[in-house]
Amino acid sequence: MTTEDILRLRDLGEVSKVQFKERILDKYDIGCELVAMSNYRGGQLVIGIHDKTGEFNPLSYAEVQETTNLLGNIASENVVPSILLDIDTAQVEDGSVVVATIKEGNNKPYHDNKGIVWIKNGADKRKVFDNAELAEMMSECGSFAPDEAVVKDATLNDLDEDTLKVFLQNRFSIVLEKKGLVGDALREASLDYIANAIAKGHDLNKLMRNLRFIRPDGGLTVAAMLLFGKYTQRWLPVMTAKCISFVGNHIGGKQFRDKVNDADMEGNLLHQFETIMAFFTRNLKNVQVEKEFNSLGKLEIPYSSLVEFVVNALVHRSLNWNAPIRIFIFDNRVEIHSPGILPNGLQVEDITNGTSMPRNNFLFNNAIYLLPYTGAGTGIQRALEDGLQVEFKNDERTHEFLITIKRNPNLEADSDTILSRNEATPDTIPGKNETTPDTFDVTPDTRPGKNEATPDTFGMTPDTRRMKLTPKQKDVVNYCNVPRSSREILERAGVSYHSKNIQTYITDLVEAGYLERTIPERPSDMNQKYRKK
Repeated sequence: MTTEDILRLRDLGEVSKVQFKERILDKYDIGCELVAMSNYRGGQLVIGIHDKTGEFNPLSYAEVQETTNLLGNIASENVVPSILLDIDTAQVEDGSVVVATIKEGNNKPYHDNKGIVWIKNGADKRKVFDNAELAEMMSECGSFAPDEAVVKDATLNDLDEDTLKVFLQNRFSIVLEKKGLVGDALREASLDYIANAIAKGHDLNKLMRNLRFIRPDGGLTVAAMLLFGKYTQRWLPVMTAKCISFVGNHIGGKQFRDKVNDADMEGNLLHQFETIMAFFTRNLKNVQVEKEFNSLGKLEIPYSSLVEFVVNALVHRSLNWNAPIRIFIFDNRVEIHSPGILPNGLQVEDITNGTSMPRNNFLFNNAIYLLPYTGAGTGIQRALEDGLQVEFKNDERTHEFLITIKRNPNLEADSDTILSRNEATPDTIPGKNETTPDTFDVTPDTRPGKNEATPDTFGMTPDTRRMKLTPKQKDVVNYCNVPRSSREILERAGVSYHSKNIQTYITDLVEAGYLERTIPERPSDMNQKYRKK
């Protein structure tokens, strides 16, 4: 290290990763400093600079030899497990300073010779007592995987059959297609039968063991409960999301436009994802993007970007912190609070540049068969391509990763958005059970010069011939940003699987050009899905 480097460090002052000591007077204090840096992101300890004034007090040759030996002994005896130091010297006027470089540890949590765990807290250090923080340290160095931990007393009976079938269908699609287990055949088959089709001689229990969703001791893993649980929050109460749409721009506001009840959010990650996206669809503005009056509006924040941000929060949240995901909509912004800071020393610049280091590897590698993401680590980059004003904050004080998306206060919502937000009609309540399909908005055209006695068919104006969509139909179109089956679409609409409902929510939207088939040459194919056009 050069004299210029030392002067630069001195001028910047003490920070989390740089500490000054005039001399080593207390071996225990130095040991605590080494522990704190090893549990944090590493750092440098400079001996020969006064920590209060920043003035040099250079070491003589004999003092340099004594100090380097002493640092080595402290790293071996006062830090558990012991660490290796990279010790260097630099010349300054009238002597030298000693610089010890401490790497971020691979065996966290480290503790001193009294058993106390320390971590950096700004330029100072603090003791760690919280089990969640200790578990987070262990997760970072790979000695503990929270997504593979056991959910005590949970069994296969606590998992949702339909979600399991979706997962197995997506993960083993080639095998199941060869065995003819697709469409209705798959839906009607038992899980044990499907497991045997995937691997001969396997029932569901054995298959789940081989997939590591069941531990060797017979307990279900946290990942299994998050992905497939019927009532996930009964076992993992904080693995949920709080969604509130406020009036105004302050989190302390007492007025809100919408709030998702805990009971409505209860369920596995797929259910949480769909509930969160429905919350966004209800509360964000639909903006008219085409000149045609009845053209389909788009959400003010692109649906695809919201998908990426929500999936990121659900899959990469810290499972060690006892806190829910929090999603707030304000008049001027949207905030997504995800428990836990970025893992493995990642910084905001890393993720915006496409660096991917998943926190919950087992969960991440399996959630791809249920949630709409590629697993390539490019989701944040794709979301930013939409030209959004987005701020990312890796907040170590609150132990959370915050995404803030700016809203345009000058946008005017279309009439259907206002209807869906302010009127408590059945069509705006997700998951409502209905026995009859929604009807189209058939109203007379009242424009000057038009025959007011004759309504436009299905809400279409004579000049555009475009179908006017109900709020629920718009939600279906946005929902199909990812290809969906007919059953998924009708479940999203909250209606029964009936031919009239298929006509209303699928066929009419295809014919109007809002949706398209994934297998257009075979409209009746049992693997047919529909996506936004």
